Amino acid sequence: MKKLAVLLVVALFITSLYAALGFKIGVVTGTVSQGEDEYRGAENVVKKYGKEIIHVTYPDKFMQEQETTIARIVELAYDPQVKAIVICQGVPGTTAAIRRVKEMRKDIVFVVGVPHEDPAVISSAADVILEVDTPGRGRTIVELAKKLGVETIIHYSFPRHMSYKLLAERKDIMEKTAKEMGINFVFVSAPDPLGEQGLTGAQQFILEDVPRQLAKYGPKTGFFSTNCGMQEPLQKAILKHGGYYLEPCCPSPTHGFPGTLGIKIPDDKKGDMTYILRVVNQKIVEMGGAGRFATWPVPMNMLFVEAGVEIAKALVQKKVSPTNLNGIKLIVTEEAKKKYPKAELQVRTLDPYKNYYMFIHKSVIFGVDKF
Repeated sequence: MKKLAVLLVVALFITSLYAALGFKIGVVTGTVSQGEDEYRGAENVVKKYGKEIIHVTYPDKFMQEQETTIARIVELAYDPQVKAIVICQGVPGTTAAIRRVKEMRKDIVFVVGVPHEDPAVISSAADVILEVDTPGRGRTIVELAKKLGVETIIHYSFPRHMSYKLLAERKDIMEKTAKEMGINFVFVSAPDPLGEQGLTGAQQFILEDVPRQLAKYGPKTGFFSTNCGMQEPLQKAILKHGGYYLEPCCPSPTHGFPGTLGIKIPDDKKGDMTYILRVVNQKIVEMGGAGRFATWPVPMNMLFVEAGVEIAKALVQKKVSPTNLNGIKLIVTEEAKKKYPKAELQVRTLDPYKNYYMFIHKSVIFGVDKF
């Protein structure tokens, strides 16, 4: 009888776990090669909600294959049980896909993380947008550089990224703030990973260019790149040749660091950012990088997927509205604290778009801060 009771409890638990929504949510992310954090976030929500989450990926060459991205999003709407779709990153084609879906299904809500499209465009289509406070980082990254004693900042990017309003605005703010603080700011045009040379060519450029820049500007040079695929080679080059790593483009303890350092995170620790920060910190210190590498303690793109699902759930159930700042902040903060209990996110909306939420967190420095 006891064994039967235990089995019944387990069965009820599994049933409640996988029937927690009562409807389906589509989740659209890049592949591991284009954005591992958001892909892992999708895996996490699949584990949490089971078959009620439908996870699909957009193509690695999303700029050239926008119709494929649109088609994959629209296909989710053919399932009448799908009541919400969460997209991260919101690559070009996202707005067009949302509008096509809304023509078919006005009842589907959309939460978009890390949009690549203009704020005025995406905010008119999606219900809720989640983004790192990109313009705000234009100042905080330079303040971090000053704290680390950096004298020159190398900013790697390319024309496609500089055509994005907020990325361009961040670069301009970085340049202005650097001038105010007496730091030399240098923009370096790198190959676009979606261009002819591909990701491999862009990564090779970073590996070769970092020592060139250090030879030119000296050891007090800090580096920042706007591209996810460039983070590992940038981290590796700085570990090998010197200089400072001024946070990943998408702030996270897992963005580049485990791959760069050869760290395998156990399955039972993949969501434990305190553990990950500690093992990354230990490895960086061992390799002589103490005081030269920084990040945020919360994986923002992963958070935007997981919190995005909870926001979508609340929107469908009408427990929160798209412009409820306190409600949205509470959901995102609760999810952040599950990963890093000391998380302290600041949030604001991007004026005049009341459904466009931007988050910022204080940096942590490996070899200096305690985890």
